Amino acid sequence: MNHADISKSPLGPLDPRPDPVGQRRRAPRKSAATTNGGQAGDLTRRGFLGTAARGLGAAALYSALPRGWVGGVYANDAPETTNLNFGIIALTDCSPLVMAHEKGFFKKHGLNATVTKGASWAAIRDSLSTGDIHGTHMLIGMPLASTMGLAGSPKKPMVIPWLLSRNGQAITVQNKYKGVVKIAADFKPLAEKATAAGSPLTFAMTFPPGTHAMWMRYWLGSGGINPDKDVALVTIPPPQMVANMKVGKMDGFCVGEPWNARAIAEGIGYTVITTQQIWRDHPEKVCAFTESFVEKNPKTVKAVLKALHEASLWLDDLNNRPEQCQIVGKATYINCDPQSILGRLLGDMDYGDGRKEKDPNYMIFSQRNCNYPSKAYAKWFLSQYRRWGLCAGAPDYEGIARKVMRGDIYAEAMKEIDVTVTPNDDEVCKLMDSTFDPTKPEEYALSFAIKNPKD
Repeated sequence: MNHADISKSPLGPLDPRPDPVGQRRRAPRKSAATTNGGQAGDLTRRGFLGTAARGLGAAALYSALPRGWVGGVYANDAPETTNLNFGIIALTDCSPLVMAHEKGFFKKHGLNATVTKGASWAAIRDSLSTGDIHGTHMLIGMPLASTMGLAGSPKKPMVIPWLLSRNGQAITVQNKYKGVVKIAADFKPLAEKATAAGSPLTFAMTFPPGTHAMWMRYWLGSGGINPDKDVALVTIPPPQMVANMKVGKMDGFCVGEPWNARAIAEGIGYTVITTQQIWRDHPEKVCAFTESFVEKNPKTVKAVLKALHEASLWLDDLNNRPEQCQIVGKATYINCDPQSILGRLLGDMDYGDGRKEKDPNYMIFSQRNCNYPSKAYAKWFLSQYRRWGLCAGAPDYEGIARKVMRGDIYAEAMKEIDVTVTPNDDEVCKLMDSTFDPTKPEEYALSFAIKNPKD
């Protein structure tokens, strides 16, 4: 309040005398009325409540006060829960949560945060379900699977009010395939031969209904390979991918960075395709909460989103990415050489097979409407669950997308900090060899030649 405001305050001018803690207090308001024998105008809150309570009864009085009235003022917008524990997996796209913590954006919005690194996606999911963590870095498919109870996930409604990142994943295969495998179809005769010999080719992803599983399945399917019949598909936590390929336990894997770059640096594999080459600006990681936590803590969740917004803007300034890598590369977070993280974050692509290029579609955290939780993306993942038989029959595309993808929460939080919101719930998505119309998800799911639907 400026000086002009003070002079016009309905509570009267400030008393120039300091109170015991050095604060200026308001002079009594003059009035011809008296209250309970007191001096004219001394209508204090305590006097008012004491007098009125005798006439109305305390319960009736307090029930008549406006909703949100606490201690003589309206309740503020402070978070309901201020001490929060966030989960992450050791991947570059955990950066928004890490930087919101490290750069003080959580504190700015009234939150005391800790960040806990999980051993696997399943462990992260379980920690969120039990309340050991309050919000988490997650694959976009995980809240969908948990809400539906798919692929071994206990049924626990979860929501996505924020997309953390897009792009930045890849499929890497063993060096022995250099010059042989350039596209998925090149693996088809090799897969047939290996299966006939009783030792099918093995490919790894990070979580059965997660993004890496869907990218691997989609890519193999584009080459005429059925991932459930022609090869073995196994689950490996992201930080263990490189070590497992090094000892020959897999022919290829799909994972987020920096582990593809790390495989190249260690001379054990090459990137055959990036996920942004499968689908430019595809949704990837999210910040997820249980539905029950969001219902009980709406102001807390909005505070989280506001902090993530600031962290994401900071991250998308490429001048900040060297510092980002120094911080997230620490053992507490990714535990990786910062230089192994930085290259692909800047779009400097060394595929490990002689190809090098500047990729304009590097990992992003804010730009190009990155953060809006589009229902179209949920429907695409549901279409793939249908395609590969992860669910029986057609899922409730509209109902599940509406329940999980909470664009309304996103919009409320952004409005409070004057950020323009651009909903894209009906976005038509163009992949490398197909176009997804979110108004026709079932038709799309069953349109592929390679599929395993379960009715």
